[in-house]
Amino acid sequence: MPAAATQTTTELVAQVCGRFGHDRTRLMDMLWALQKALRGIDKATQALLAQELGTRRVVIEGMVSFYAFFTDRPTGRLAIRLCDDVIDRHAGMEEISRTLQQELGLGLEQTSADGLFSLHHTPCIGLSDQAPALLVNEVPVTRLTPERARELIRWLRRNPDPAGLAQTLVGDFAPLGDGCNADPLIHSLVENQIRLPGPVLFAEHRPFSGLQAALQQSPAQLIAELSRSGLRGRGGAGFPTGRKWDFTHRPPAERRYLICNADEGEPGTFKDRVLLTEKPDLLIEGMVIAARAIGCAEGIIYLRAEYEYLLAWLENRLAAARAAGWLGQAIGGVQGFDFDIRIQMGAGAYVCGEESALISSCEGLRGEPKNRPPFPAERGYLGCPTCVDNVETLACAARIFAEGADWFRALGTEQSSGSKLLSISGDCARPGVYEVEFGVSIAELLALVGAEQTGAVLVGGPSGQFIGADQFERRIGFEDLPTGGALLIFNQSRNLLQVVNHYLDFFIDESCGYCTPCRVGTVFMKKRMEKLVKGSAEPSDLDYLKNLGATLRASSRCGLGLTAPNPVLSTMEHFPMIYSALVKPPKDGQHAYFDIQAALEESRHLAKRRSMIYDVDYEN
Repeated sequence: MPAAATQTTTELVAQVCGRFGHDRTRLMDMLWALQKALRGIDKATQALLAQELGTRRVVIEGMVSFYAFFTDRPTGRLAIRLCDDVIDRHAGMEEISRTLQQELGLGLEQTSADGLFSLHHTPCIGLSDQAPALLVNEVPVTRLTPERARELIRWLRRNPDPAGLAQTLVGDFAPLGDGCNADPLIHSLVENQIRLPGPVLFAEHRPFSGLQAALQQSPAQLIAELSRSGLRGRGGAGFPTGRKWDFTHRPPAERRYLICNADEGEPGTFKDRVLLTEKPDLLIEGMVIAARAIGCAEGIIYLRAEYEYLLAWLENRLAAARAAGWLGQAIGGVQGFDFDIRIQMGAGAYVCGEESALISSCEGLRGEPKNRPPFPAERGYLGCPTCVDNVETLACAARIFAEGADWFRALGTEQSSGSKLLSISGDCARPGVYEVEFGVSIAELLALVGAEQTGAVLVGGPSGQFIGADQFERRIGFEDLPTGGALLIFNQSRNLLQVVNHYLDFFIDESCGYCTPCRVGTVFMKKRMEKLVKGSAEPSDLDYLKNLGATLRASSRCGLGLTAPNPVLSTMEHFPMIYSALVKPPKDGQHAYFDIQAALEESRHLAKRRSMIYDVDYEN
């Protein structure tokens, strides 16, 4: 046993491992339990955990270092994670950060001497429509101002109980959020901001009526009905959902799995948060129908760590479904149809939004994408056929079986049936969640949300594309502008290159590092962008960026690397003047990026003399 370990820690590790049956695949849950109890998983604890599980410490260390919410250093009892996304910055995040640092007397990534506070920056936490925002442990705090940030810290000094934070913060500090956010199991400041309820997801629905209809059909009939509806995955790629269910159903297997991807980590996306808050029963219903079609008995909801404040609420809705006979044994009275769902907490890794990386995480591994083929439908979670759909897709499936494939097919466009939930944020009067039929134009959306003087719209988040005013008649749909759900609006005063640079930093930080094109290529793109911003780039640098972007798209292992060049390439395509204005042609036999005066500055300082050749005002 490592010398630094105490008996108490040893007992805790054994207890945690025992709670999960020493099942190595539940390592994420074990790490969460230890992180919460010890506020950090140090090397000694890692060694104890490895010993208890019969594995190597480097395996545990690899997990702790991979996920942003795990740490090997103690954090404060109140870990403050301030959202550092572009929308939050435009809303005043940097001033909030300075205020917090002054009020706490701390720098970033530091913990106070009394162990009460630690302060961190973190990528988008799914609250872009009410930015700037932060998390105190798992409790979200929204609409920050410098005054509100100071009030928050003073309030937390008087009420430093992490266990009761969610119950006590709301009320004294600010009013409860709307809808189910006011439920005692959520009790949150967060607002839903459902600005436009549409015909599918936020329409009236009799709970589990779609499942009751689905139970009258065979698995093959369910898959055929879903295929006829034209439902495509709502994550952005748009793979036909009926075909995915069919692929998972076909291979002979003793076990199959269904995983709901509730890890919406794309900056600017928050519509699944609202669905999980207001329509959890619709999601559960969709999962049970999918399980019936696929032929699986176990399902997992992979919930992003930033949404942990919804965990008790979702567990409650699962328990209610079990009590009503919609989960468990012989569902709906159908003998042999057994299915249940557990929730797997994520731990802060954007790449886990990619389905094979998400599966790795569920298996207790680093969230690294797997090689394909085989695809998850053939060999996924624990080597079994696995279907991964996101929250919105599964909720749509429940409505399809309640109302019929023809009803759904009649909505939207020919290739994009149904409606789409959009998370809209940025420079507009009415940010929030909008449910629209596919086919709506960007111009129509900008009018709807009260956007003025719009210079650019980022469709689909940073993995999507920037478009300018000459493209605003384009329409949301798989025929034209596919999106996972994020629309970020930037008015004409915003510096797009600054935005692009921020997202390059984001992709560099979030790359899992497994494949070289993604790990290295994003860094090289960033270096060339820095040249542009300094005004020392040449036309050949633009060609370099295009070629490098094409290489990343062609050779990266997963979607992160494939889409990481998009902010650069789409702004180069649609906003060429921004780039051409910063490019200098080479002259006098010198590269534009070679700044002779800057290069000579150090030698001038060391030699204490000036250059008679290059200093134009040299007098001797």
